[in-house]
Order: sequence, then structure tokens, then C-alpha cells
Amino acid sequence: MRSVGGEIILRIEDLDPLRAVEGAAAGIIRDLHWLGLDWDNPMSPGYFQSNRFALYHDVIADLRNRGLAYECFCSRKNLHDIASAPHGEAGQHYPGYCRDMSEAERGERRQTKEPAIRFRVAAGEATSFHDRVHGDRREHLHETTGDFIIARADNIPGYQLAVVLDDIAMGITHVLRGDDLLSSTPRQLLLFDAFGAPRPAYAHVPLILGPDNVRLAKRHGSVSIAELRGAGHSPDEVIGWLAWSCGLRGLNEPCRPIDLIADFSLDAIHREPTRLQRLGID
Repeated sequence: MRSVGGEIILRIEDLDPLRAVEGAAAGIIRDLHWLGLDWDNPMSPGYFQSNRFALYHDVIADLRNRGLAYECFCSRKNLHDIASAPHGEAGQHYPGYCRDMSEAERGERRQTKEPAIRFRVAAGEATSFHDRVHGDRREHLHETTGDFIIARADNIPGYQLAVVLDDIAMGITHVLRGDDLLSSTPRQLLLFDAFGAPRPAYAHVPLILGPDNVRLAKRHGSVSIAELRGAGHSPDEVIGWLAWSCGLRGLNEPCRPIDLIADFSLDAIHREPTRLQRLGID
């Protein structure tokens, strides 16, 4: 964080080519510049996850060689059918159907289906961490999620793995992100531990929700930065409203990002989400 002399890294997390929208990255960078936000790394190709697949796949192979990951041939339909059966476990953890499969059986399965790769979660092991917004957290992943995917069957590296490897490579010490990712943190911490890397400090801040209490999206109207800019709002108005809505400012008045650095404190951040009836920028 700039308030304590830290650097800010911009990274484009574009893992899935089927969901990538042409020009989206350039639009994100343009919107950030318009708001007056900047970062300390040059936007070289190495900061786009789509250019780092070779690194991810090398690490996946290493995890498999170390016995920390394995091939999983279960489809979503298989898991849904099993969970929906009597005494099934709908909505709970992956029950480990492929965890102890023999190599001969895996070879036979590969003839008809490409496998995903799952990371092994040790039974009985609890993952604990302190979040600067949500406090002390503790989760038994073996009971809640079970072994989790680090590469999809279509060879796309999993989000959990990619962000951990990027955080390690880029020397990330503090992660501030939306609390929709709070549940991802225990899985990522297990990966940091598997790589023998130091864990970052985390702070998960509440999201802006629509009037239906669902994360803000296009269905809630013109809420993108480009749309606000097109409607004639200034960047200082938008920054001022955002700072006020999350608790960093007592009044809804225009300000610049640089004005928020000197007295920035995570303790001031609201612990409840902002519920947007209409954007308070007139």
C-alpha cells in the first residue's frame, strides 16, 4: 500500500481464452488512468497470465511428481449425479473418487477422457490466517472443499494455482481484494506452503451490491467507469463517491486518489457491503 511506502502491481488475470474479450485489458488500463490510479510495474507481457502458461504447467508437473496432485476424471455431471443420490453430498466437498486410483486405471481412463488435476488436501489439517477486515479465520478444507482443481481438463491452469505462482514470482506481500474471494484464501495458502513460500497478508473488503443484494453487474444499469465517463462525470466525483461509500471519507465530495494516501487505514473500511440504490454522483 502506498500509505506505508509499498508498491502496487497491476496484473491482468486472463486465464480463460474463451472468456477473454478483445480489447478488455486496454479498456481496464484506460479506465484506471482516467480515475488517476497508477501502478509501479511496466505492463510487460509477463504480467498477463495468458503469457505464463508454461510456468504454470511446469509447476503442475512438479506437484504431480511429488505426489501432491493427481489426475481426476470426474465430470461435473458425475459429481452432480453422485451428490444427488441418496445420502449424497450435494454442495459439499469433493469426495476423492480419483484420489487413490491405480496408475493402470488412470491409463485406461485417459483413453476416453482428458483429466483435470487436483491438489491433495491432507485429512484433519486446518488452515488458519488473519484477515485485516474479517479477523481470524480457520477452515478444515478436507471437510469443506476437499481436493481442489489446479488445472482444468482442457489444460487451462486453475485460478488458485496461477495467482499463487504469480504472487510468489512478483514478490507480493499484501493482497487487498473483494470478499467474494475470501473462501479462496485457505486453498491458496496451502499452495504457498507446498512451494515453501512466505504467505502474504490479506484484507478482503466488502463488495458493492445492487438493490437486489447481488454483486453489482450490467443488469443494474450504467455502472461501468466508461459509462460514467460518457455521462459526463469527472474522475474526482467517482473517486470521492467510492471513498465515501466504503468509509474512507466522511463526506461524499470529489477527491483524487492521491488525497487518500496520507490517512488511509483499513480500520476505516466498512465491514458491510455498500448496497447501491443509485450512484450518488449528481
